[in-house]
Amino acid sequence: MNESAPIVPDAAIGILGGGQLGRMLALAAKQMGYRVHVLTPDLDSPAGQVSDLEIVAAYYDHDKIRLFAAGVKVVTFEFENVPSGTAAAAAEETIVRPKHSVLHTTQNRLREKRFLKGIGVPVTPFFPVHSLEDIERALEEIGRKDQKEPWAVVKTVVSGYDGHGQYTIAAEEDIEIAFKGLAGREGILEGFVTFEKEISVVGARGVDGSFAHWGAIENIHSRHILDLSVAPARIDASVANDAVDLTRTILEALDVVGVLCVEMFLTTDGQLLVNEIAPRPHNSGHLTIDACMTSQFEQQLRGVCGLPLGPTDFLRPAAAMANLLGDLWEGGEPDFASALTVPDVRLHLYGKANARPGRKMGHLSAVGSTVEEAREKVLTARSKLASKGRGSSS
Repeated sequence: MNESAPIVPDAAIGILGGGQLGRMLALAAKQMGYRVHVLTPDLDSPAGQVSDLEIVAAYYDHDKIRLFAAGVKVVTFEFENVPSGTAAAAAEETIVRPKHSVLHTTQNRLREKRFLKGIGVPVTPFFPVHSLEDIERALEEIGRKDQKEPWAVVKTVVSGYDGHGQYTIAAEEDIEIAFKGLAGREGILEGFVTFEKEISVVGARGVDGSFAHWGAIENIHSRHILDLSVAPARIDASVANDAVDLTRTILEALDVVGVLCVEMFLTTDGQLLVNEIAPRPHNSGHLTIDACMTSQFEQQLRGVCGLPLGPTDFLRPAAAMANLLGDLWEGGEPDFASALTVPDVRLHLYGKANARPGRKMGHLSAVGSTVEEAREKVLTARSKLASKGRGSSS
């Protein structure tokens, strides 16, 4: 394998994972003339629907993983919970970017926090949890029991997303509930952070070490699920620059090739604390598809194929993205035609057959001359999707 040579269009690229991130990466690849092979445990996956080849196999079936990898020039992944051993098996046959060691670090919250602390990146106080006594000791150490806001959050160290596998401790009775919720799995307790805003920076690193980013993006969550993202984040320029610098530090320390997102809290006293990292395109970066010269998905493709990173300029001064959850389908098919009467709004659906509450089915994006204008457009469009009072708002 010649890892220094660019992988040019008409080559086949491999994607581990068949979800919506894989779908949008596959669409970017097809636009640039690549062939796309997807390996996923699920037939007719969102990514498989738009790919040249969909291979249905378990991630632990390393024989099929090697066969899949042998048929492509490079393998990447669309979510970090692909087992690192799967990526290692693929690396026996072809180039894998980012490398499996990145997965090993980022798919375990405790390893991730220790890595970040080890490179000097500010993080929330954290403690490993294996027993009820571990939780009690950690709460005593962080000294939060006398405060009115929640004391801490207990999470499983692996898997869990959009609030799954997470338990907030705000009173004595929550301690045992949180421990029981772990159900014997390894956990991590993180001190609760009083924050002003949640932001993310999606950055990219090329094979040659080049760096690109889309600035700080502001995120608003509902029910622990990302609801709305706006760019640029409404924060001081110096804070936004610090957030970008932290992202570059993490990309370089992990030796990432491709896209990585860093989620951060901006505390009420102006401090940035890194919450999580995701070595892939991110929900908050979906607005780059319609708002920027190069989307996060094209950038991921450029990075893993060894091509020059693309320009990340915004085409308009501001952009916004609103998630569409399965709740919108509870009263029937959403009114897409009405939503698209709002100027500068674009619709993205992920090809998922079954809508259920909390499931990400698609998103709306908009651009505008100000953040407030772009935000208002996507929220207005989303409200038009729902009739008879259905839907969500921010």
